[in-house]
Amino acid sequence: MVLSTAMVVSIVLVLAVIFVNGWTDAPNAIATAVSTRCLTPRVAIIVAVVFNMLGTAVMTILNAKVAETISKMVSFEAASELQPNAPLIVLAASLAAIVIWATVAWYFGIPTSESHALIAGITGGALALGNGFSAINMGEWKKVFYGLGISSVLGFFSGYALVHLITFLFKHVKRVTANRFFTGGQIFGASWMAFMHGAQDGQKFMGVFMLALFLNNAASKTTEGTFKVQWWLIILTSLVMGFGTSVGGWRIIKAVGMDMVKLEKYQGFAADVAAAGCLLLSSVTGIPVSTTHTKTTAIMGVGSARRISSVNWGVVKDMVLAWVLTFPGCGLIGYVMAKLALLIF
Repeated sequence: MVLSTAMVVSIVLVLAVIFVNGWTDAPNAIATAVSTRCLTPRVAIIVAVVFNMLGTAVMTILNAKVAETISKMVSFEAASELQPNAPLIVLAASLAAIVIWATVAWYFGIPTSESHALIAGITGGALALGNGFSAINMGEWKKVFYGLGISSVLGFFSGYALVHLITFLFKHVKRVTANRFFTGGQIFGASWMAFMHGAQDGQKFMGVFMLALFLNNAASKTTEGTFKVQWWLIILTSLVMGFGTSVGGWRIIKAVGMDMVKLEKYQGFAADVAAAGCLLLSSVTGIPVSTTHTKTTAIMGVGSARRISSVNWGVVKDMVLAWVLTFPGCGLIGYVMAKLALLIF
């Protein structure tokens, strides 16, 4: 009964984390299209829900490397002196820490990285099992650092370069014609961003979902040490994430699309395409990157291309501070909650 309860709680918390991701992270994909008035918030949320689902499904079928990376990042093998169901209890505590961290950030309107919160939370939980740093698979963890470079550096300079290219190509085009073109371009860009958000984040959370099932002997690994993702999980993940986006994404849309920098339609298009391209590269190579980092740094690059003062660096400072604190903060919460859970249960 204890083991069954632990499994139910862990599955509910995985779904809660997916919901919170849709609530706080997915709105980044549609933020610029709303801020430039190419899409109304209602239509943008529908676009996000549909293309998040498509991205999760299509990328999982074609290339599930991101899900594999997350599922192999840490080991939840319990120390011999702990109870048999300790790994599942610790995983549940780690997921609770992620929900707490993300909800607090949402309350203050700060677009934190749910990807990094997920990685930090489960790492803190794995350390709490008593196996020390041997519980961390550094071969997979180093991909996180590669992702930081892709999401921050490549995101910024891709946005910076692309908006300069667009300015050059359209310098002789009438403003009315250009705006009409980039209105359609923004809709395409927002759709592509939502698709790539599903491709990245949907896979991450499916990897954790499969890990929860595996720890309760409800799923098995292949000979390569990976999970085979089932269709029901793809659909469930997509629906829960989409529901989260529909419930409460306005705070993040406002912070990313309106408060940080004022964008015109061509700039919003450049930010979306630059960020989505970086996410596609990361997904194909199996590197788990933050869609929040990638999109916001692309927007910074686009804004800086006009002039540095175009970017509200006060908002950027708050975002960067939240990003920096995510790994130690969420990791520590995950560790402490896991230790408390082991004492209580």
